[in-house]
Amino acid sequence: MRTVRAGGVLLAATTMLVSACSTGSSTRTATTSADAVLAALPRATPSTLSSYYDQKLAWRSCGVSGFECATMKAPLDYAKPASGDVKLAVARKKATGPGKRIGSLLVNPGGPGGSAVGYLQSYAGIGYPAEVRARYDMVAVDPRGVARSEPVECLTGAQMDTYTETDVTPDDKKETGELVDEYKKFAEGCGRHSPNLLRHVSTVEAARDMDILRAVLGDQKLNYVGASYGTLLGATYAGLFPERVGRMVLDGAMDPSLSARKLNQDQTAGFETAFQSFAKDCVRQSDCPLGGPGMSPDQVGKNLSAFFKRLDAKPIPTGDADGRKLGEALATTGVIAAMYDQAAWPQLRQALTAAMKDKDGAGLLALSDSYYERDADGKYANLMFANAAVNCLDLPAAFSTPEEVEKGLPGFEKASPVFGDGLAWASLNCAYWPVRPTGEPHRIEAKGAGPILVVGTTRDPATPYAWAKSLASQLSSGVLLTYVGDGHTAYGRGSVCIDSTIDRYLLQGTPPAKGKRCA
Repeated sequence: MRTVRAGGVLLAATTMLVSACSTGSSTRTATTSADAVLAALPRATPSTLSSYYDQKLAWRSCGVSGFECATMKAPLDYAKPASGDVKLAVARKKATGPGKRIGSLLVNPGGPGGSAVGYLQSYAGIGYPAEVRARYDMVAVDPRGVARSEPVECLTGAQMDTYTETDVTPDDKKETGELVDEYKKFAEGCGRHSPNLLRHVSTVEAARDMDILRAVLGDQKLNYVGASYGTLLGATYAGLFPERVGRMVLDGAMDPSLSARKLNQDQTAGFETAFQSFAKDCVRQSDCPLGGPGMSPDQVGKNLSAFFKRLDAKPIPTGDADGRKLGEALATTGVIAAMYDQAAWPQLRQALTAAMKDKDGAGLLALSDSYYERDADGKYANLMFANAAVNCLDLPAAFSTPEEVEKGLPGFEKASPVFGDGLAWASLNCAYWPVRPTGEPHRIEAKGAGPILVVGTTRDPATPYAWAKSLASQLSSGVLLTYVGDGHTAYGRGSVCIDSTIDRYLLQGTPPAKGKRCA
């Protein structure tokens, strides 16, 4: 689905430049974890929800060979089920055999805002190990507000172009005002186009939808593989329905106990860690435009920052049909996009070389467009709209005013001299959201659940390894599996050790020994 993220959407739930809104509690400090624990729901299904749990899905052809699709209903508001429904897109590919069918395996690729149905049809349903696909019905549901499930809409393609090009490292009050105006326009657009849905796209509600799907599919327990934000969705399900957890893999884990200011700052440090790895590799390559053999990663970072400043002052041509030029904002997005997967590093070196030496910004623009899911016709997928909608509802805004951002800049710049400034300002987005948040940071223990496999990558840029360690320690039955390497998430990245360990757990229910590490 993307050239820069293996296997599909793997956005983390925190700040991603201008477009992906991040949230966090303004009432908690940047370093404090939550004390509250997500409470499990009653085991008995409320009578007001029985019609949803008893519904029958009408499966039909998807137009993609081997897959079936259906539409499932869920209450828009779980507190008032009679107030209306939300329709959710579901897809599956039945177990192929041989071997006894284990059940359904629900997959989610992250985001929030990533299409699980698209991920299933383009990757998981055909690319997961044959042994897993033989024993499980591979299933996906687009979460509420996402892709095929009553998608949140906010801006036109032209408006999004302006939004993504806006300078996120303002140099003065005028540029700060322009950035704030764009955040307000984005929020107002979402409020205007999706006024009711915006109040009901939280992670908790999406997790409750997953339990309806479990029941409708006829499974006693939910088997699940979630990546990036999908780990928060899966962990939330486990916290709400611990006794219904089957075999659950949380790859590239998030930490639900942190405020978003802390999440954002951690993620900023994560991208710096990934960039340091890229820099060390880059100077060993003959085509590195940022430095040569022996140059330190810090100096490589200074060279990149200097290039960004030149673009801030004078954007360069890209050959784009819509006349877009490559400025600092789009260039930074392109670089960050390539940090998700080391397989994209050669592509990034080529793009940087073209931009820095030939004044050709097409390569970095292509990386940025792939990140934002912008097609050649100038249309944007729903990913960024849903990402903001979920994040801004899940937690209070990280920063409430530009003045708060300015006070927080030193911490972000310390976390990453290259990306800190922009990522700090990007954290202001949710301050102008039209809907009040419904969540707060909390721990998830899921007492009573079977073993839950939490996977962390030591140099993961978007979901730092510390988050996986934290989530595994919070979960009463959490088991941490470590991948010593680069890139965002680990399953299917090429490590035989990781893949065989996860496959064994999915097929046999046997988690790895405590402290298992793979390279």
